[in-house]
Amino acid sequence: MADDVFDEFLLGGELPVRRLGLGTGGLVGPGYWGPRGTRTEARALLLTAVERGVTLIDTADNYGPGLAEELIAEALHPYGERLVVATKGGVVRTGPDRWHAAGRPEQLRAMCEASLRRLRSESIGLYQLHRFDPAVPEAEQLGALAQLRAEGKIRHIGLDTVSAGQLRRALEVVPVAAVQNPYNLLDRSSAEVLALCAARGIAFLPYYPLGSGALARESAAAVAAVAAGHRAGPGQIALAWLLHHSPVLCPTPGTGSPAHLAENLDAAKIRLTPQELSGLDALGE
Repeated sequence: MADDVFDEFLLGGELPVRRLGLGTGGLVGPGYWGPRGTRTEARALLLTAVERGVTLIDTADNYGPGLAEELIAEALHPYGERLVVATKGGVVRTGPDRWHAAGRPEQLRAMCEASLRRLRSESIGLYQLHRFDPAVPEAEQLGALAQLRAEGKIRHIGLDTVSAGQLRRALEVVPVAAVQNPYNLLDRSSAEVLALCAARGIAFLPYYPLGSGALARESAAAVAAVAAGHRAGPGQIALAWLLHHSPVLCPTPGTGSPAHLAENLDAAKIRLTPQELSGLDALGE
């Protein structure tokens, strides 16, 4: 696998991002609610990530709510040409782990404009619909995003938690640059969506790339054996496998720990052999 293919992806066919990015759910409290640690610690971690070469920061308006976007702006604004901040809208929060779809066009516009203010930006590199609202026609939700894109408020459109059928229907309405669905060594439930993304050149940002941390703490014997051979942790092997598995996979693991951030980013240095990949691939069968 060539290093340029391994390291970068052209988002929307034109915007280069490093394939291993940073998610910001780890910068807020349990249930994605309230703070976790101090703002100074969060800003330092974001700065370290960018200094290490991260060019894709994945966040959402409801992490905090609002807090993660504010921290990104405090630490990284002005962003420069290479840094892409991806955020989401389309749900409202009423407490820890309490999510409610809100996909009416006027709601999506208000959420996007609020994100622009918090991020101190005139345009969002990747704006993702966090969930399709079942009470609103899909075409209306996509049309709202298309209008925001036409106005220059968002550069690329993404979708979060979609089926292959929803993605196919969406592609008939708007250009989709990215999808964010669960996918990791042990969870291949979105394999059909991944195949469609690969065929269409769409970035796939796997959420829970470490299985909510389980793959970093403990794993199958096959993962442990590969990790030992590379003097790496199981979480690093899980991330390296994603980078090898498909060139459209762009994992953005989240953390609030500087040590864990360094460990995650070092996973990009690991080159797995065909035999190792074969054994790891079999875990999802």
